Parts: sequence; C-alpha cells; structure tokens
Amino acid sequence: MKLMKIFGAFVLALVGLTAHAQLPSVQLKTLEGKTVNTAELSNDGKPFVISFFATWCKPCNRELKAISEQYADWQDETGMKVIAVSIDQAQNINKVKPLVDGEGWEYEVLLDPNSEFRRAMGVQMIPHVFIIDGKGKIAESRSGYTDGAENHLIEKIRELIAEE
Repeated sequence: MKLMKIFGAFVLALVGLTAHAQLPSVQLKTLEGKTVNTAELSNDGKPFVISFFATWCKPCNRELKAISEQYADWQDETGMKVIAVSIDQAQNINKVKPLVDGEGWEYEVLLDPNSEFRRAMGVQMIPHVFIIDGKGKIAESRSGYTDGAENHLIEKIRELIAEE
C-alpha cells in the first residue's frame, strides 16, 4: 500500500513536471541552414506555438493554412508567433521550402529530419501543437486537427497574456 502511495505521488509529480517542462535541447536547422537550439526557442516573453507537421500530412497542412489566414491579426493583437517544425525525413526535406513558400506561410520553420525534437517532446502523431507561455514553459499540448480548432490556440494565448 505504501508503495502505491509513493508511486502515485511520483506519477503526479511527473505529470506536473511535463505540464510545465522546459523545452528539450536539440540542434535543428532553419530553411536557410542556420542551426537553432530548441531549448532557446522564445518569443521575447510572449507566448508562441510550436506546430509539428510534414509536407505529406494533409491535416497538418490544413491546420497551418487555417492559422496562416489569421496569423497577421493574431500577431498584431498578441505578439504571438508560430514555429513550424517539419518532421520530413532527409529524402523529402527538399519539399518543405517549396510548400512553405507556395502557401505564403510567415512562420519560423525548423527541420527535424531525424525526429529528435519530435521524440524529445513526446509527439506520437502529427499534427501536434504545443502552446508555450511567455516564460518558455509548455502551457498546452494536443494532437490532431479538426476544422476550427486553430481558434482554440488564440483563445489560450489570450488567456496566458491575461495571466501574465
């Protein structure tokens, strides 16, 4: 019985840690070839979104396209930003920039061809978004996309800004 209580406390502590975990440190490249340490991702004290996607993932592309349609307004209102992380493998990585340019996405785009950052963040399926608060802690995480779900992102960001 005592072991179960200790285990329960451990699980609760672990859940608490993951809810407010710092970002793991993985070296990724931008579309321009610059190296970025994911532990240093930030938005000058304002919330931001990390969206894991792949060029071949239709729901991912629908979600990023839907966010893109409102992105300028959201940035003006809250200062938020989106960092899109492609998990396309090396053989498909040359498709990422044409997709981003073709869609006119204004996001910061990082390449994770070995899925190191994806694994470090515990992402099982894509699309997967994380909302990161102004202190760099994970405020929310979700997988999948249904039309209109992008509106939850801006609502959560507004909440986080109101709390700070």
